[in-house]
Amino acid sequence: MRSDILSSLKIVLVTFAFSAILMPIMMKLAHHVGAIDVPRKDEGNRHIHKKITPLFGGLGVFLSFMLSFMIFGTPSLKMNSILIGSFIIILTSITDDIKPIKSWQKFLGHLIGASVIVFYGHILLENITAFGFNIEFGIFAYPITLLFIVACTNIINLIDGIDGLSGGICSIFYMTVGIIGIYQGRTGTMVMIISFIMLGATLGFLLYNFHPAKIFAGDCSTFFGFIISIISLLEFKGPALTSFFVPIAILAIPILDTLFAIIRRLIKRKPIFSADKQHLHHQLLGMNFSEVTTVLIIYLIDISFSIATILFMLKDQKAGIIIYVILFIIIIWFVLHTSIISDKTPKIIKKKTTKK
Repeated sequence: MRSDILSSLKIVLVTFAFSAILMPIMMKLAHHVGAIDVPRKDEGNRHIHKKITPLFGGLGVFLSFMLSFMIFGTPSLKMNSILIGSFIIILTSITDDIKPIKSWQKFLGHLIGASVIVFYGHILLENITAFGFNIEFGIFAYPITLLFIVACTNIINLIDGIDGLSGGICSIFYMTVGIIGIYQGRTGTMVMIISFIMLGATLGFLLYNFHPAKIFAGDCSTFFGFIISIISLLEFKGPALTSFFVPIAILAIPILDTLFAIIRRLIKRKPIFSADKQHLHHQLLGMNFSEVTTVLIIYLIDISFSIATILFMLKDQKAGIIIYVILFIIIIWFVLHTSIISDKTPKIIKKKTTKK
């Protein structure tokens, strides 16, 4: 296991170095082509920042991914489809970062990228076994897999509204998958190499994206979610329902935040993809927590889900389930005491101290 850890650490460190070196270049490139985020005061603006910030952080992660794959990866039909699909996702995102495009145009780009994975790479979610029943998706495996990839592609982008949030959550996901892989002795597999490359790349991005952020991922954060969907399909697409439950559990925070946003907007009869300021991080900020504290709280919850998942998969399923139950009780309490779904003032407000 020691050699597995060292080889994995090597991939992470090399990719981290690539990413850390590329980010300043991405900042200059973003300013040069006009891919910048200008703060707005409209209610729909989800970002908290107050200064002009370059985008293309996600592009830097993609380039780091490509460079490290050339060193550590092995070409294959599946890997080729991942590279092609990723390029389509990034190309769509770069276009949107430079000059915003319509939602249906972005969706089309994501669908084309997902189609490369499904129809060329033949990466499919074909069946699930649960409670003694085997569910074969048959021809529906194609639309189900496409829907899953497109949903994951957008989920990280939807919650990317505060410094360090998307990079941190994605890093926790890649690290959790990597820990499970190391423990099971599968460090040399394609999915593990991808996970460790992405861990290094997102940590290098996080170096510049943590508060106060010098660069944002931009719409290229869709690349993070795209790779997460592929890792999930490759790593956890086994016939057992518990296998596919793993990535969902690790991504509980962004999934729940997105679900709450959809419910909230449906209740208010607003477009599902409209922006607002009632996401999880906005609720915590509304309790007068600082940006750094808010992100660290979300990290802590996400890490707790990851620990529960690792225990559930590798050590003690009962302990994992207990942690899951405790976390979901906390989430239910949070929903009832904030405006994350309904219009109400948070009941628990952290009082600010004033200097005399």
